[in-house]
Parts: sequence; C-alpha cells; structure tokens
Amino acid sequence: MKHNIYIYRALLLCLFILAPVAAFAAGGGGHADSGAVLKDFIYRCFNFALMAGLLAYFVTKPIRKGLKGRTEEIEKTLADAESAKAAAEAKHKEYSDKLAKATEEIAGITEAIRREGELERDKIIAAAKDMADKIEREADNKAAGVVAKARIELREEASRLAVELAEDMLKKQVSADDQKRLVEEYMQKMGELH
Repeated sequence: MKHNIYIYRALLLCLFILAPVAAFAAGGGGHADSGAVLKDFIYRCFNFALMAGLLAYFVTKPIRKGLKGRTEEIEKTLADAESAKAAAEAKHKEYSDKLAKATEEIAGITEAIRREGELERDKIIAAAKDMADKIEREADNKAAGVVAKARIELREEASRLAVELAEDMLKKQVSADDQKRLVEEYMQKMGELH
C-alpha cells in the first residue's frame, strides 16, 4: 500500500510541475494557436500519466515481489544471525563454565599434590630419623662390643703381664727345690681330682 501512495504522489508532483510549464509554453510567442498547444499539452500529460500508470501497474508487482523476497531474506538472515549469536553465547557460557571448573580442578589437584608432597616429606623425615636411630644403636652396639673386646684384651694382656711379672718374681725368689715341691703338690692335687 505504501508503494502505491508514493507512486500517486509522484504523478501529482509531475502534473503540478508540468502544468505551469505547459501554460508558459502555450502563452508565449503567439506563433501557435493556444488551444492547440493546450490540447497537445493535455494529450502529453495524459500520455505520460497513462505510461506512468501502466509502468507502475506492471513494474510494481515484480519490484514488490523482489523487495518482499529481499525483506524475507534479510529477516531470515537476521533470524539466523540471532540464533547464531544465541548459540555462540551458549557456547561461550559452556566454555566459561568448563574453564571455571577446570580452574577449580587444577586448584584441587595442586592442593592434593602439595598435601601428598608434605606427607611424603614427613614419611622421608620419619624414615631418616628411624635410620639414624638404627645406625646410632648399631654404632653403640659396635662400640660396646669394641669396648668389651678391648677390656677382654686388656684383661688378657694384664693377666699375661701379671703372669710374666709373677714368673720373673718367682724366678728371682723361688729356688729349684721350691719348684720341685710346688710341682709335686700340683700333681697330687691333680691326681686327687681324677
């Protein structure tokens, strides 16, 4: 409907513009009959109006169809763009949610790794303390064994030295008769034991 109004307005505008021009042409110069010029002008205006009307009648339908098709195509494109925008926003929200979830998971994993590292550190420290205690006990045991062995060796050495000293003293103080007597006493005691 709007297109028809524009066409009628254009025709009226042409009529108002051409009417003064025709009147001016009819009145000027006096060479031609003013009635003939007016008839010619009216004939030309009618011819123009008829041609414009026929063109408007036959051309406006295809133009309207083309414009309507273009309008529908634009509306469809806008609808597709709107749905694509909605899909993109949905994807963006989905990926944002996934990113937030992944960030939380990474934070959780990092915390779990930190706790596991602390537990492992505590285990290693406890194992090292146990190992140090064990080594200390073994060292104490070995030291005690070395000390005991050294005591035994010192006692044996002291005993040997005491025996040598006693031998030397006996050699100096005991005579050959005393030795015979001691050997005989010793033999008697051994004989009694058997």
